[in-house]
Amino acid sequence: MSEVTRSLLQRWGASFRRGADFDSWGQLVEAIDEYQILARHLQKEAQAQHNNSEFTEEQKKTIGKIATCLELRSAALQSTQSQEEFKLEDLKKLEPILKNILTYNKEFPFDVQPVPLRRILAPGEEENLEFEEDEEEGGAGAGSPDCFPARVPGTLLPRLPSEPGMTLLTIRIEKIGLKDAGQCIDPYITVSVKDLNGIDLTPVQDTPVASRKEDTYVHFNVDIELQKHVEKLTKGAAIFFEFKHYKPKKRFTSTKCFAFMEMDEIKPGPIVIELYKKPTDFKRKKLQLLTKKPLYLHLHQTLHKE
Repeated sequence: MSEVTRSLLQRWGASFRRGADFDSWGQLVEAIDEYQILARHLQKEAQAQHNNSEFTEEQKKTIGKIATCLELRSAALQSTQSQEEFKLEDLKKLEPILKNILTYNKEFPFDVQPVPLRRILAPGEEENLEFEEDEEEGGAGAGSPDCFPARVPGTLLPRLPSEPGMTLLTIRIEKIGLKDAGQCIDPYITVSVKDLNGIDLTPVQDTPVASRKEDTYVHFNVDIELQKHVEKLTKGAAIFFEFKHYKPKKRFTSTKCFAFMEMDEIKPGPIVIELYKKPTDFKRKKLQLLTKKPLYLHLHQTLHKE
C-alpha cells in the first residue's frame, strides 16, 4: 500500500468516525454534513478513471456502495418516516470494510448499488423533478438556460485587468439569513450577470461551499470579481445570487432562493438585499419574497477605478 493510499484510508476512516459520533450524540446536522462530505469523496474515487489508483474495479464498486449507504443514512436523519430507515447500527458495520477495503473480499452486507455523482441542474430543470409545498419554497418565474458552460461549485474567476477610466467591482458575499440555515447541505451561491431578457453578460461563477453555519446564517466570506467593467454593462442589467444546496433524498443540487442587485445599487460599502422564492426569475417579472421574516443576503461592495 502506498503512502498516498494509506493517508487516504486514514482520512476516510476519521471522517466516518466523526459522522458516526455526531450521529450517536444526536448532533444530526453535523452528522449529515460529515456523511455528505465523505460520500462525495467516496463517489469521486469510485468513479475515477485515473490509472494510478490502487483500487481495483471491484473495490471501487464497494467504495461506491459505502457512499450510497452514507447517503441513505443522511436521508434517514432528515426523514419523519420511521419505516425502512437506514439505521446507525447498520452504518457502523461498514467501518471495518472501509478500513480494510484493499483486502475485503466478502459479499457486501446490504443490497445497494453505487449512485452517480450528484447532479447539478440547469436553471428551470429542477422544477420538473420536485414539487414542494414548503411555505418558503415554490413560486413562479422563468429560468433561462446558461449561455456559458456549466460550472461546478468553487469556480471563482480572477479580477480583470484594469483599464483607464473604467470601474471594476468586487462583491464580498458575507452571509445569508435563512430560518433553516443549519439544515442546508453543501450550500453555495451561483453568481451571474443577466440582461433584461435573462441572457448572461458574463461567465457564471460559483462560490466554494459555505465556510460555516451559525444560528440563522450561512457564512461565505468570499469575494466575487465581476467579469465586466461596470461601464460596459447594458442598461437594465442585474447581478443574480442563487443560493443552492444538496438534497440527498432527490440526489440533486437545488436552488432554495435567489436575490439580485440592479445597477443603481452598485456603490461602495455594505448592502443587504431581499431574498425571493425560486425558481429564479431572471427577467424579474413575477417576483415573490421568500419570507416576511427579516432575512437577507449580506454583501459588501468595493469599486476599483484607475
